[in-house]
Amino acid sequence: MEPLKPEEISHPPMDQLQGLEYCIDSNPSWGEAVALGFQHYILSLGTAVMIPTFLVPLMGGSDGDKARVVQTLLFVQGINTLLQTLFGTRLPTVIGASYAYMVPIISIIHDSAFTRIEDPHMRFNSTMRAVQGALIVASSLQIILGYSQLWAICSRFFSPLGMVPVISLVGFGLLDRGFPVVGRCVEIGIPMLILFVVFSQYLKHFQVRKLPMLERFALVLSVTVIWAYAHLLTASGAYKHRPAKTQMNCRTDKANLISTAPWIKIPYPLQWGAPSFDPGHAFGMMAAVLVSLIESTGAFKAAARLASATPPPAHVLSRGIGWQGIGILLSGLFGTLSGSAVSIENVGLIGSTHVGSRRVIQISAGFMIFFSILGKFGALFASIPFTIFAAMYCVFFGLVGSVGLSFLQFTNMNSMRNLFIVGVSMFLGLSIPNYFREYSASALHGPSHTRAGWFNDFLNTIFSSSPAVALIISVLLDNTLEYKDSAKDRGMPWWVKFRTFKGDSRNEEFYTLPFNLNRFFPSILSVVEP
Repeated sequence: MEPLKPEEISHPPMDQLQGLEYCIDSNPSWGEAVALGFQHYILSLGTAVMIPTFLVPLMGGSDGDKARVVQTLLFVQGINTLLQTLFGTRLPTVIGASYAYMVPIISIIHDSAFTRIEDPHMRFNSTMRAVQGALIVASSLQIILGYSQLWAICSRFFSPLGMVPVISLVGFGLLDRGFPVVGRCVEIGIPMLILFVVFSQYLKHFQVRKLPMLERFALVLSVTVIWAYAHLLTASGAYKHRPAKTQMNCRTDKANLISTAPWIKIPYPLQWGAPSFDPGHAFGMMAAVLVSLIESTGAFKAAARLASATPPPAHVLSRGIGWQGIGILLSGLFGTLSGSAVSIENVGLIGSTHVGSRRVIQISAGFMIFFSILGKFGALFASIPFTIFAAMYCVFFGLVGSVGLSFLQFTNMNSMRNLFIVGVSMFLGLSIPNYFREYSASALHGPSHTRAGWFNDFLNTIFSSSPAVALIISVLLDNTLEYKDSAKDRGMPWWVKFRTFKGDSRNEEFYTLPFNLNRFFPSILSVVEP
């Protein structure tokens, strides 16, 4: 047997993923684009409903309050998605709610100034206004870092090697949102997971009029089948005598959104009243803003790869962060009970459908705004059991995490230095947040528990995020361990051409602003020139 040639053993590095039918600027037919946009809307409902469902009762809010918060969150989510796809990075990313804001918001909820209020409705409104004030002040951090191009300057310390743990843990770090939630109702979650994988992978070549129907629309088809199955179980009384927790995760009639949502209502700024401002609350919220900045940076890079685009240049990335800061400001003004960040699950859906079209995401933003105004119709879709979403997260979060690993192809993984940095960063990026979460669950407060609440919120928020911990460790190690002699091993010769807008001719196709707006900002293009 003849020895194998090197090219038969390894695969050459590739700037763009292959196999995508539609990239950012290529669009499917209008009918297909609308159907795909509706899929992204359905997927975005998971986080948009889960966060208010958990937080509103803690604040003393009613089911009606929860329905209004969900409506408001979806409305602002649609606006922010349109702004980001038009004027931000212009990548096909949904800008939604983020779990990064949970720690400081829960801290505000448990503030003695609000817990002593006896009237539940008054306590809800007072707490909501405090969260709004903290978000409004904290949003200035991303706005400044983005529009001043400071984040673009910081990104000069990033390399393919240093970003591998960050992008990977943007997906893998959300492991507690996957199968642990599926396990709460296995009779719904596991069939959903299996059916989605069968449709999207094993039957992906099934075509109707030359359209790979099952691959392209696996999400909406599998959700429809399992949702109907879950409703059948609910109607037949299968959960009638089961524990309350099981009923909440399995039944299709426990969300109480349809009965409490108004038929038509347009969310508006300051609808909960004038925001209240507290320096401690704002400082703690700034930690969540930093975490969402890091998570979105990794998600933007993953979305670019899945959409078959080049990595976003530094100034484009910074521009996107600036617009995300505007999104957090809008979240504070409207009162969404969460800040904004890139929706990781929707990034994963791009990879599953092989459609990275910007138009599809903009259509999904239209669905968010439309159904948030027509409350009853939006509440119908929002009543899908959480377990169904968690089953899809198992696929999409894993897919995004694997995109991070794909950046290893540009590095030398025969280098002990690189193996050390990647291994330590990824392990600690999972281990440290897991310690903080387990400690908080058992002690009912984070490991940082001093008299300074703002300090506790800051540390507990930063170190509860896997991408944030990974970024701190990987970038520090990558820029201090033998960095002068390891540029090639780190992947810098490949990476450096994507730092600037003019470094690669393809950047103009993907990232140029609409309406010829680039001509008004010529100086920005050279801010981060090496």
